[in-house]
Amino acid sequence: MAHRRKTNKIIFLLVLVVIVLALFFAKQFEIFEKNPPVIYAEDKVYLNLAEPIIMRIADEQSGLAHIKITLKKDSNDSGVVIKDEKLTNGFESTLEIFLPKNSYKEKISSYIMQVEAKDKSLWNFFGGNTAFKEIPIVLDDKKPLVSILSNSYQIEQGGVASVVFKAKDENLDQVFIQTDKGKVFTVSPYLKQDYYASLIAWDSKDEDFRAYVIAKDKAGNTTKERIRFYLKNRKYKNSNIALNDRFLEGKIQTLAEQYAPQGSNFNKLESFKFVNEDLRLSNEKHIHALTAQVSNQTLKNFPIKLFLPLKNAMKVADFADHRFYSYDSEFVSESYHMGLDLASVAKAPIFSSNDGQVVFAQENGIYGVNIVIDHGFGLYSLYGHCTVSKVSIGDKVKAGDIIANTGASGLALGDHLHFGILIQGVEVRPEEWQDSNWIKNNISKVLDEGKKIILSETK
Repeated sequence: MAHRRKTNKIIFLLVLVVIVLALFFAKQFEIFEKNPPVIYAEDKVYLNLAEPIIMRIADEQSGLAHIKITLKKDSNDSGVVIKDEKLTNGFESTLEIFLPKNSYKEKISSYIMQVEAKDKSLWNFFGGNTAFKEIPIVLDDKKPLVSILSNSYQIEQGGVASVVFKAKDENLDQVFIQTDKGKVFTVSPYLKQDYYASLIAWDSKDEDFRAYVIAKDKAGNTTKERIRFYLKNRKYKNSNIALNDRFLEGKIQTLAEQYAPQGSNFNKLESFKFVNEDLRLSNEKHIHALTAQVSNQTLKNFPIKLFLPLKNAMKVADFADHRFYSYDSEFVSESYHMGLDLASVAKAPIFSSNDGQVVFAQENGIYGVNIVIDHGFGLYSLYGHCTVSKVSIGDKVKAGDIIANTGASGLALGDHLHFGILIQGVEVRPEEWQDSNWIKNNISKVLDEGKKIILSETK
């Protein structure tokens, strides 16, 4: 019995030794790994005088041993070593590399940077694995040229303006328009290279407005040019609306049952808050994201016509009406009505006033049966509360086509059309787009004047 216990003990010790040796040799074999470090850097770097080159080098197996960086004027130059560092610990290194000051003084516009990194592996006869990367560097300290060629004289709160401008740089990277509130408008290439145009919207909820053309090159040089508009503020309507049980127990309950999260168990006022706030916000976010898209195709002309979607229509609700809702004289909720409500006869035909492509045509919460058409240049038209849609997503429509019929779907008490205009996701005053003089002075004339200047500059 004692002999058996001694034998078992010896077997246990042998197994333990084997495990320890296996772990030891596994660790040693890991040191003999064959994978070189990874150099995370751009294939080509554009550099101004102020910013460093950011680079990360990593070796996740054996760790980094040595980093060497050499700057050369060309492939025949022996170069100058700007970093030569041995690493005793660590699996990665993040570098901020500034070029020597004399490299700027020599006024050479391009260099070659050679990066060499070795790891601690014992592979290659204990020499380790080596990674090598050669990176062309372009020195550029010149800001892009920006010149405003033509723009609308005036923009109204809740309204739209247009601009044509030139942005030129041999290393141009980004061109866009940004407001003082941070809203970015994508610009469209206009007629010829280096020229751009855009529609710009002033959100009706903002009391002031500034817009700038911003051009950035690949080296990070930036030009910011303000677009000069005469600003006209508008006072939009405030409405106080008393809620009644018929409305709360009818339309509101129906929408809450359809769209509220399962098991919500709302009372009638909670249902109203859900529909008027949560559901409305969700529906609007979807519309705003959908209408923020702008084609990158070159704009050559923009023959827009008046938007008159409903014949013999009467306006029954205003754009940007700030509505305050109460029940038994107690405040419940608020919202903005971001469109015109137009009414004529029940189930009246709705027309597309301009050519375009349908980007949305389905149920959309408070909007009911909802259609959105892209007319190009960042301009979209919206149609809500329809009875039925006669178009589908992807359909191309022509001016004069019937796209739907009016109705009372969604959050509508009576048969009418909710008509909206959006510029790159911003809801704007539809009335401007129903005024031929406004379109002429603020859109057509600006594009035509810009076109004349462009053609004269590129003869």
